[in-house]
Amino acid sequence: MDLFEKCRTFSRAAEARASGYYPYFIPLQDTEGTEVVVNGQHMIMIGSNNYLGLTTHPRVREAAIDAVRRFGTSCTGSRFLNGNLAWHNELEQELADFVGKEAGIVFSTGMQVNLGTISALIGRGDVVITDRDDHASIIDGCRLGFGEMRRFRHNDMAHLESVLQSCERRATLVVVDGVFSMGGDIAPLPEIAALCSRYGARLMVDDAHSMGVLAGGRGTAAHFGLTDQVDLVMGTFSKAFASIGGVVVGDADVIDYVRHNARSLIFSASMPPAQVAAVRAALEIIKEEPERTERVMQIGERMRQGYRDLGFEFGDSQTPIIPIYIRDDQKTFYFWKALFEAGIYVNPIVPPAVPPEASLLRTSYMATHTDEQLDRVLDTFGRVGKQLGII
Repeated sequence: MDLFEKCRTFSRAAEARASGYYPYFIPLQDTEGTEVVVNGQHMIMIGSNNYLGLTTHPRVREAAIDAVRRFGTSCTGSRFLNGNLAWHNELEQELADFVGKEAGIVFSTGMQVNLGTISALIGRGDVVITDRDDHASIIDGCRLGFGEMRRFRHNDMAHLESVLQSCERRATLVVVDGVFSMGGDIAPLPEIAALCSRYGARLMVDDAHSMGVLAGGRGTAAHFGLTDQVDLVMGTFSKAFASIGGVVVGDADVIDYVRHNARSLIFSASMPPAQVAAVRAALEIIKEEPERTERVMQIGERMRQGYRDLGFEFGDSQTPIIPIYIRDDQKTFYFWKALFEAGIYVNPIVPPAVPPEASLLRTSYMATHTDEQLDRVLDTFGRVGKQLGII
């Protein structure tokens, strides 16, 4: 048996390309943030995680450019050895202070934060408990650890308590998304924190989609006033912070342990200087301009009302992430294609990325979207939705 036989017989992508319904790896010729250019066509982007619109902010651009002039394009090594700039250390303390924790550690990608942190902490005999809708990076981090992974039904507190009861005499970590990346809903953190306290479990919150967005950018725990009750807060820089990389913040002794045991940190090259500088500039803007977080949340509410008025289903979204549920794979791709041809860029999501019969169009919004752009999006969704019999 040839190992590559599965590759030669893989045909789904080729069939989708041939049919004209292949929505992945689309080459963007240009991007301003709220608009992109594809094949010469200007399109409104409602598929980006650039929640505060900072990727094109002049101060962020200049900070990155100045960093390249000073340090060049790479640190050429792991932070563990020769790739650690003073800027890395300064950034992680700035982020820890911003969130309200003692210390932080910066990784080269958000994916690596979860891979390294969870696998470093969960050893033989330990248990890690996750929400069934948690991000793939959390699941993979659990798999890399030597402990046992358990899961509970999405936001089902009775099920979480049952799982915690079964693990009561073991060292346990509960990991949840603060804002779920597909549904746009916020985890019921007060209930989760109370259960973790009752059963002696530690709590880690993945704030990839809420750091920079909720509570003036400080994330889900701050949104509920529970920063002291969450042990670890993880965030990424590829969304609100206009860069790439990630961070985990918490008690200094825990962070120091992760620093010396997270393989995805130790064996990866460090964040390039330009990316560090971009994050630091974005953080300053977030602190100076809280109206950006207010605006993006207001846009989320405005768009939910618009979709509600049109008759679309969007679940429990409470953030700038708004899923439009189609619940039929073929119709989801038809809808995506019609929107694409009308100049609206959106992401179609089908199983296994979501549960069966939960196919959706993932829409997400930026503080820099104009009212005119948002009106055009709603008008187009309404027209296409009626044509396809969705509404």
